[in-house]
Amino acid sequence: MKTIFDTVSYSCSKLVTEHYSTSFSLATKMLGKSIRSDIHNIYGFVRFADEIVDSFHEYDKLYLFNKFEEDLWDALERKISLNPILNSFQHTFFKYDIPLHLVESFLKSMRMDIGKKVQLTQSEYKDYIYGSADVVGLMCLKVFVNGNLDAYHKLQDSAMALGSAFQKVNFLRDLKADFEELNRSYFPHVDLNALDQENKHRIITEIEADFKMGYAGIAKLPAQAKFGVYTAYRYYSKLLQKLKNTPPLEIKNKRIRVTNYQKFGLLASSYVNYKLKLV
Repeated sequence: MKTIFDTVSYSCSKLVTEHYSTSFSLATKMLGKSIRSDIHNIYGFVRFADEIVDSFHEYDKLYLFNKFEEDLWDALERKISLNPILNSFQHTFFKYDIPLHLVESFLKSMRMDIGKKVQLTQSEYKDYIYGSADVVGLMCLKVFVNGNLDAYHKLQDSAMALGSAFQKVNFLRDLKADFEELNRSYFPHVDLNALDQENKHRIITEIEADFKMGYAGIAKLPAQAKFGVYTAYRYYSKLLQKLKNTPPLEIKNKRIRVTNYQKFGLLASSYVNYKLKLV
């Protein structure tokens, strides 16, 4: 029966989440049981696309990405795929009526990372952030509000801001790897060979503004989503604080992390705040 195949597909997406991101996986465990699988399905899809452009250096990335995209369109047309990640994603896509343009924008941003140096202009930076992060936040929001269009429209700006904040924190944390290993520089008008305190401050101020707007929406999320999203917010806020307190030269030379001990401490304090209705 197809239900068995679907169950296996969902398990694959969950496995991808657990292996690729301990922090996101931990936050997902704080979501209501009814929506965890769908968030895994979205994460599995975006992670596989991201892996093609970020990790498979010994292979023809353009061919692999084209094949992945072709299989995606086939999955959305036929509502089934022998690729378990795409099979699980198409299920969530149709279940919550995720707008197709969100998927198209995501794929467009991923293509920008293939086969060339990325030095973005201000306009390209905004487009890239929208496609690589904002739309992922909007896909998840569709799940969080159970497809309710009124709630979706009220919270979409906050969801986009939070997606932007998470992505920009990742960019700042991964400066060394992106620049030295992948030959990419996402922040416009910033010379990463001479990253200084002024530029770092400007980037962090931008991220803090995104976090402020994103946090306003967390308080209005349904109960099944609020604690999990708040946990992710606390984790990325902690990571941003560590980056803020780290000299520019050190950010360029090593990857700043939140330790597992700190993650579980954040989880405990987040739970207390959530139960006391402080969020």
